[in-house]
Amino acid sequence: MNNFIVFMGQEWMLFGMLILLGYVFLWRERVKSGTPVSAHEVTRLVNAEAAVLLDVRDAAEFKAGHIVGAINIPYAKISADPGQLEPHRSKIIVVVDKMGQHAGTVGRNLARQGYQVRRLSGGIAEWQAQSLPLVK
Repeated sequence: MNNFIVFMGQEWMLFGMLILLGYVFLWRERVKSGTPVSAHEVTRLVNAEAAVLLDVRDAAEFKAGHIVGAINIPYAKISADPGQLEPHRSKIIVVVDKMGQHAGTVGRNLARQGYQVRRLSGGIAEWQAQSLPLVK
């Protein structure tokens, strides 16, 4: 441990660049998978008819409660049939999942196919935490 502190002191510029590159990498990965948007921003986009909600949770979770107007294509099936979103190509696709664990992967794949993608920050758990409505 002491050697590491000495190394950091002697090579502070190298260590600083390593930290900076790590930050840039994480930021780019976050943006590539769709910019995170708040529940408030999602509501504004949907009300303006500028976005479509894509809920990637499984069908049972979707039936238990989902955001009004959301399209359900489970995470396991989205890569097999991405054509279901073709009618919505001109709109922003907001990916919704349980807590944010799958939205990044789906968002990255959709962005590669030319869709405009955003991710609901915190997923449906954050939506519920803010006491926003779900339909069953």
